[in-house]
Amino acid sequence: MTIKLMFSNAVQNSKEILRFIKEFNSDLGTVFGDGDRNVIKLFDLDGKTINIKSFKIPNIVNKIAYKYFRKSKAKRSFEYATILLKNGIGTPQPLAYFENFNSIGLRDSYYVSEHLEANLTFRELVEIPDYPDNENILRQFTKFTFDLHEKGIEFLDHSPGNTLIKNEENNTYSFYLVDLNRMNFHESMDFDMRMKNFSRLTPKKEMIAVMSNEYAKYYTESESEVFEKMWQFTIQFQDEFARKRRLKKKLKFWKS
Repeated sequence: MTIKLMFSNAVQNSKEILRFIKEFNSDLGTVFGDGDRNVIKLFDLDGKTINIKSFKIPNIVNKIAYKYFRKSKAKRSFEYATILLKNGIGTPQPLAYFENFNSIGLRDSYYVSEHLEANLTFRELVEIPDYPDNENILRQFTKFTFDLHEKGIEFLDHSPGNTLIKNEENNTYSFYLVDLNRMNFHESMDFDMRMKNFSRLTPKKEMIAVMSNEYAKYYTESESEVFEKMWQFTIQFQDEFARKRRLKKKLKFWKS
């Protein structure tokens, strides 16, 4: 058994974090979220709440890949969070990652960060049309995404649950990215790449209209061109998503 462990400079009590990881499957800590794929637990560390994410144990192919060819999701999450913060992009403070390897490959892995209490996620803007200050939040989120793109950051999981939003003073909002293990970093991002990055966020045309209006204020393309391209990629994603759901239902039917 081989263990790889990395702490950030912000960590003062590494022994306690290691204890939390080793006892993750015990009654210690509080489960956060539904734990459908990965399990997240909250722990008290010297009066502060930290968040430990236990990634789903990979299949045999990925066990080998994560040992010899690719960085684990835990390691990527830690490294990408560090890059985001260096670029002035909000994300919970990374604290550590832990990898446990056996003779075959990666056995289990964990990502540790500070836990951030948010007022909402982007999902509320989609599901609650009359959410207070909805359009203002949406426009500030669009500017936040534009700033990501200007820095060459392509967040591949830019989806409704992966942006935490905090209400600050004077109707201003701060945005924090989570679920960080899928990102690309570029010297620059072209128009199609930027517009495709909005495709997973919402199927609502009226929200796309607001975001395209705001994005066009900062970009070289016209509002109509931004809207058409953003909406085109949204439809493509929704069609593909619906196709996959139909396929899953068919497979579930044949297995039953």
